[in-house]
Amino acid sequence: MRVRNLAVTATVAALAATGLTLPLAGPASAASSLKDDFNGDGYRDLAIGSPGSNSVTVTFGSANGVAEDRAVTVTQNTSGVPGVTEPGDEFGENVTSGDVNRDGFADLIVGAPGEQVAGKPSGSVSVIWGGSNAFTSGGRALNSPAGTTGRFGEATVWTDLDYDGAPQLAVISGDNWWFYPDGVPDGPPIGLEVDFLPEDVRLDGMIAGNFKYKDGVGFVLYGERADGSVYTAHMNGGVGDYGYRAEVIGADAPSTVTRDAATAGDVNGDGYDDLITGNSGEAGAAGGEGGSVTVRLGGDGKFGAPVTYDQDSTGIPGTDEAGDRFGGSVSAADVTGDGLADLAVGAPGETIGTVTGAGSVTLLKSTAGKFTSGKAWHQETAGVPGVGEENDRFGTSVRLKDINKNGRADLATGATGEDIGTTRDVGAVWVLRGTSTGLTSSHAASFNGTDFGVGGTEAGFGRTVR
Repeated sequence: MRVRNLAVTATVAALAATGLTLPLAGPASAASSLKDDFNGDGYRDLAIGSPGSNSVTVTFGSANGVAEDRAVTVTQNTSGVPGVTEPGDEFGENVTSGDVNRDGFADLIVGAPGEQVAGKPSGSVSVIWGGSNAFTSGGRALNSPAGTTGRFGEATVWTDLDYDGAPQLAVISGDNWWFYPDGVPDGPPIGLEVDFLPEDVRLDGMIAGNFKYKDGVGFVLYGERADGSVYTAHMNGGVGDYGYRAEVIGADAPSTVTRDAATAGDVNGDGYDDLITGNSGEAGAAGGEGGSVTVRLGGDGKFGAPVTYDQDSTGIPGTDEAGDRFGGSVSAADVTGDGLADLAVGAPGETIGTVTGAGSVTLLKSTAGKFTSGKAWHQETAGVPGVGEENDRFGTSVRLKDINKNGRADLATGATGEDIGTTRDVGAVWVLRGTSTGLTSSHAASFNGTDFGVGGTEAGFGRTVR
């Protein structure tokens, strides 16, 4: 089933298919301080990673939100982008952004953990320069260092990890953590001062935030061990200290940590980032067979006690059922404009009516740091384009961010199982606007991979939204 067709002109479609940028409406300014404003117009942009097709599509923000006629798709075959697209690269497995070369425009940072370079472990990270005509000035490839088993670029973060006012790039591989010094990354990355990671760990994700120190950055790394058990750890410190002060989180309570998804946001307004982890309930995790989310409030030098919510919790829509995968994706930001981070939770396995795996997203609104009310959104919700079908997996990815600059975060969510015509699993993305009362389906936007030349079976458009 094809989501609502938002017509694309032949010219736009042709440009997107070749990875060339599109003419941008209105003047661009090289003075944006936003870490995800690629064209410098003062609006945050939405990046959509599709590792199944080795591509990233950027839809440029505006007062009217996002639209497919203000977008560009980038691959390693795009002119100036380092590398060559090859099967299994997983270019777009994760996406982040930041002004790497300090020219006033955010740059696109793309992980390709499956990249194969002769003589090196697998994985790479591409930094693609933004600008008034974004992504036409080339970029830089960062290859996997020697001291890893591979999958360099599994996750990336752009943050000020040495507290000098200039952010740097941090990267994880399957078994380690790395960072680059100030400036445009050049030369090999620097690893942990003390390697606290277990030898059999397989890292899948990373987030950063001021969880324990208001003026300091900490990192949460997550994945699993060889026996399939969940592994989640926090570390903080400055350059030369990373690895010394580290703690494994929830080792005695695996249902309260994650191998699936994590996010940071200040849900209670105390100035500390709070850690929210999603546990999809797969692999026999205890507590909530359909999945759950756990909140650990940040604080002076320590996390608060874990508080876990599932679909049987008071005020949470739905019912806790095996296979829902509630918590398979999470994102925190202020949707209502009250100063507190709200929480979007994807449940890509949710049954809608009698349709299994159609998927849903629940927005939980924060009340003084607690989540006791929410609303579920899916393709059968009034005003949301499309129709829920078996294994659409709506909610595979979620991202809350203020795209139209009204002071309220909007929701972007992907459904990697969306079929387009007879082509399976092309994938699609929806954007719902934030308001003072929560999300609204009024003016909802939707697009699928074929709208941007990202077609084909298992293209997986929308696997990542950033």
